[in-house]
Amino acid sequence: MPSHPPLLLANIGQLLTLRSASASSVPRRGADLKQLGILHDAAVLCLGGKIVSVGTSKDALRDPWVREKLKKNRKNVTEIDCSGKVVLPGFVDSHTHPVFVEPRLVDFEKRIEGASYEEIAAAGGGIRSSLEGVRKAAKADLTAKVLTALRDMAAHGTTTVEAKSGYGLTLESELKSLEAIQQASARWPGTVVPTLLGAHVVPKEFQGCSQKYVEIVCKEMIPQAARRKLARFVDAFCDKGAFAPEETEQIFAAAERHGLNVRAHMGQLSETALGPFLRFHPASFDHMDHVSDADVASLAKTDTVATLVPGANYFLGMQDYPNARRLIDAGVAVALATDYNPGTSPTISMPMAMSLACTHMKMSPAEAITAATINGAWALKLAERKGSIEPGKDADFAVFDVADYREIPYWFGTNRCSLTIANGAVTAGA
Repeated sequence: MPSHPPLLLANIGQLLTLRSASASSVPRRGADLKQLGILHDAAVLCLGGKIVSVGTSKDALRDPWVREKLKKNRKNVTEIDCSGKVVLPGFVDSHTHPVFVEPRLVDFEKRIEGASYEEIAAAGGGIRSSLEGVRKAAKADLTAKVLTALRDMAAHGTTTVEAKSGYGLTLESELKSLEAIQQASARWPGTVVPTLLGAHVVPKEFQGCSQKYVEIVCKEMIPQAARRKLARFVDAFCDKGAFAPEETEQIFAAAERHGLNVRAHMGQLSETALGPFLRFHPASFDHMDHVSDADVASLAKTDTVATLVPGANYFLGMQDYPNARRLIDAGVAVALATDYNPGTSPTISMPMAMSLACTHMKMSPAEAITAATINGAWALKLAERKGSIEPGKDADFAVFDVADYREIPYWFGTNRCSLTIANGAVTAGA
């Protein structure tokens, strides 16, 4: 990573540090979701892409190290006057599908006409309709697509992105997709966490013999992705029309054997018992529209994060959204993500996901911010580096041209992010 000059963010109106009063090393849950650690008239000093000092502007200028640094090297320090704006940790978007070629406009129209998710898939739409484009695409073209998405995300305040494969569903195209993610991430100053989603759906050529495809995922895709260090996680879509629980367990076991962490699409279309998967210590279960009371109680006892993606419910025109209040009140750790993908959630905006969480899932603005930052970092096993503004953590910030943090989810359909800094580098808004 390139070295960056010292960076000073000053005159911050509201600095949301996300530091927890309890200082416990677990995901935020319950009342802790509302702890934003707000400082007023604040300043942050960064060096080498890391945060070194956080406090009020007055305290920062009194700090001997800061004073000496500014006195001797002021011309080498990049100073950003935040002019009373709101600064918070860069968003951690812990569930995205950026490797695709074209939008799914036929699906969009059919859904407007009343077709269900399952009916569209049965007619040849849905996930399977994206396969041909990715299989035929050159890796350079896929890389360009992913890089464009990352830059667009950064413009809305996102600095860390989980990026899945899953629109190729052959050994060659899944590895190509992961290589495209790797190459795009090398050209973006933010942080990208690659995930192998070879188990997205059963491709058409394996219809009626899904076990043969599961064996390809387990015996070819996972070993190669692990050996070539192309993925940190393995994901699976465990639901009706996708993979059965028994198949998902096989996939998780293979990931475990090869040293990869796991996460899963769970409970989007129907309920699946979560108990059998908890032995794999999944980082997150994502969607979670349908989950039993018993599983909610079990989740509350673990560090597995329930990642909610309301953008999908919105775009699918669904009346019901994940029951965030039920999860939060039970003590489950909750995160928010965009679920950026061409079929069910074509949005790169974490503030939009937060707005939907507030208006349709009755999360408070503070809970939504915590879910979009530090708990997103927990969902990617990056909480030691990401998700809060504290000395020693990566210098990831989103600066919003608003006076109050509650305005971030309040202004929907517009972008109030004026500056994004990832790992100490200005990535957007300069």
